[in-house]
Amino acid sequence: MHRFLPSVIANSPEAEVIVADNGSTDESLEMLQEEFPSVRIIVLDRNYGFAEGYNKALAEIEEIYTVLLNSDVKVTNGWLIPLIDYMEENPKVAVCQPKILDEAQHNMFEYAGASGGFMDILCYPFCRGRIFDTIEKDEGQYNTPISIFWASGAAMFVRTDIFRKVGGLDARFFAHQEEIDFCWRLHSRGYGIVCLPQSKVYHVGGGTLNKDNPRKTYLNFRNNLLMIHKNMQSSDMFWVMLVRYILDYIAMVQMFFTGRRGDAMAIIRARFEFRHICHEFDHIRRTNLAATVCPRIPEMMRKSLLWKYYICGKKKFSDLK
Repeated sequence: MHRFLPSVIANSPEAEVIVADNGSTDESLEMLQEEFPSVRIIVLDRNYGFAEGYNKALAEIEEIYTVLLNSDVKVTNGWLIPLIDYMEENPKVAVCQPKILDEAQHNMFEYAGASGGFMDILCYPFCRGRIFDTIEKDEGQYNTPISIFWASGAAMFVRTDIFRKVGGLDARFFAHQEEIDFCWRLHSRGYGIVCLPQSKVYHVGGGTLNKDNPRKTYLNFRNNLLMIHKNMQSSDMFWVMLVRYILDYIAMVQMFFTGRRGDAMAIIRARFEFRHICHEFDHIRRTNLAATVCPRIPEMMRKSLLWKYYICGKKKFSDLK
């Protein structure tokens, strides 16, 4: 936070900078009060995770717009202007995200968001600039504004009232894919989500859990299944869940025999946990389906990304067209 907060303060004169302290146990609060007295601090009594931490923070914010911004993001001069202008001109758009580049390599897209998030029919997320582990170099090829399926929680510009109206982020996800679940709910209710590459930020990524951590694998697999259960139309859900059951266990076997046994066990735990708690989300599913006005979301690719990537060799977002 100490590394990137100065860039947020210097480059965001249009906004009030607020730090939500999610139950920190170090000297972060003292540092903020001493070195950044202009920053408003919301102190939470414990670590509520990414999702509920933001929910509790936004409950105390009255501004029209809020930016959910990770503490490992460096922003650039004027980054808020395109986002504010676009939202002012497009009242049905609920969320925008900037182009997200890698802080370590400024000419490369960053894994978590790149130039806008999408999802295939089997609910595998990907980005304009990143498919699975293939990350593209930013050469201006994705500089046009575009409607997207999901915006990255690393830098999400959202209408505060709509955030609360649709229930915010699902606290039971704790972390990972909660922003995709949130964006799915927005789309289903007829709101738009857009990436505006004219706004640019740099993200470190993996600051909480790196991608090789089995805990991250567990949360990604479990939360992805919960997201499907909560949001997918009944006409698709049975066959998608059946195919995902097969593919998840194929992934588990592949990880086990390539030395990633912790990740393999994480997938088993994720599926076991999903099976035992999915009924707790049945009432949310009924609520989401009843509120749906857009059952077929155009930004969901109605084909398999696995097939395109591994069988057809389509490694770049531009190849998918």
